[in-house]
Amino acid sequence: MSRHSIRIVGDPVLVERATDVTDIDGRFVRLVDDMFTTMYEAPGVGLAAPQVGVGKRFFIYDEGDDPKVLINPVITGSDGEWAHDEGCLSIPGLNFEIVRPKRIEVTGVDLDGNEVFMEADEFLARIIQHELDHLDGVLMLSHLDEDQLRVAKKAIREMQMAEPEPEPARRGFRLR
Repeated sequence: MSRHSIRIVGDPVLVERATDVTDIDGRFVRLVDDMFTTMYEAPGVGLAAPQVGVGKRFFIYDEGDDPKVLINPVITGSDGEWAHDEGCLSIPGLNFEIVRPKRIEVTGVDLDGNEVFMEADEFLARIIQHELDHLDGVLMLSHLDEDQLRVAKKAIREMQMAEPEPEPARRGFRLR
């Protein structure tokens, strides 16, 4: 059972820029392990630290072959475009077609403190870009066109009105 709840749209931590990770110690490794449990329980393929209320620049992901952590990531290059449905654990139940670069190059640090350089395309590139957006305080809503955004805001308001006040652990706030 996870010790962290996923923060939902409206929580202020989701729109703040996260700060760099400076120490990779036992406490950090336990947090990463807890985040994997939270992500798998959701279920999801990626989870950024701000989504569990931690304002640090790292995320976890598992596209199905090997769970990974990327710390202090930076996209150093991108190419092409790829439109694909995208959802977010912090905006449950909503998916929208979003155009993002098809291929990216990214650097960061792994859990052992080693520098990482990787090239990713299509689905993996999308996961990385989506999670890195979270580290910059950007939700997928900012990638929507006017019509998609109108639909999303209406669905979020309806979801919030249909549910009782969020549990304190979920820390959601209503859209105005």
